[in-house]
Amino acid sequence: MQNKPQTIQIFLPDGSPTSIREAEITNRLVKAILFPRNKMQEVAKREMVHFTGVYCLFGNTEDGAKPLVYIGEGEDCFKRIQSHNRNKDFWTHCVIISTKTDEYTKTDGKYLEQHCLNKAKAIGRYEIDNDTGSKKPSISESREYDLLDNFDTAKILLATLGYPIFEEKRKAKSVKELFYCKGKDASAIGELTDDGFLVYREGRCTIKESNSIHPWITRLRKQLLEDGIIKAEKGQYVFQSDHVFNSPSSAAATVLARAANGWKSWKDKNGKTIDELKRK
Repeated sequence: MQNKPQTIQIFLPDGSPTSIREAEITNRLVKAILFPRNKMQEVAKREMVHFTGVYCLFGNTEDGAKPLVYIGEGEDCFKRIQSHNRNKDFWTHCVIISTKTDEYTKTDGKYLEQHCLNKAKAIGRYEIDNDTGSKKPSISESREYDLLDNFDTAKILLATLGYPIFEEKRKAKSVKELFYCKGKDASAIGELTDDGFLVYREGRCTIKESNSIHPWITRLRKQLLEDGIIKAEKGQYVFQSDHVFNSPSSAAATVLARAANGWKSWKDKNGKTIDELKRK
């Protein structure tokens, strides 16, 4: 689904914007319901949570460094989530994706679960808690295209609710505004995105940290190493995949191995800094 103007309706059953939320694009079949884990009893009264569909459990890894998700399916999603409430500790929020009129079959749910898992793994925004996913079920070609169209709607609803699990890290437009950061043994390319600052795969970082580096950057670089985002190669740390930082400065400091103002360290092809271009 190409980016285009959308009208999304969000309903708050108990009036709280941090509690249960139901989201839908009014002219489409798919609907999502988000609820915090502590609202299990309240959300059980909502008819939709008992429909056939797919669901995502969201939380964080034990060290809190990376978001974690479990993706599942169920003929009665709430029954499956009740089981996870007893057996899985990590999750704090759940999103159920179904249809407004409970039209999915068990096969539809298994297909969507498998497709969601494959997409989430390929995009890599979240660590996946699933051990194994469902095998792709036998399904007609026409039904497969219907469900892929439904997935596009689910992707938008999840991102709107604060979980962009299926959103590509790089901007999906033909002309990108690229920025470059260079230093001793360092050279990386990136771009500003809606999520923060994205450093591209194969960007190279200085290994030896300067005395001016902040302790939190040292911890961040260590975590990136442990997660396999960067890897030592020929005297440099090299990005093994695209990675989104929360700011240009954290990205620049990681690349340069020292304290850095990312708004001035990242420059376009003409040598203009982000500060000059974006803070006019």
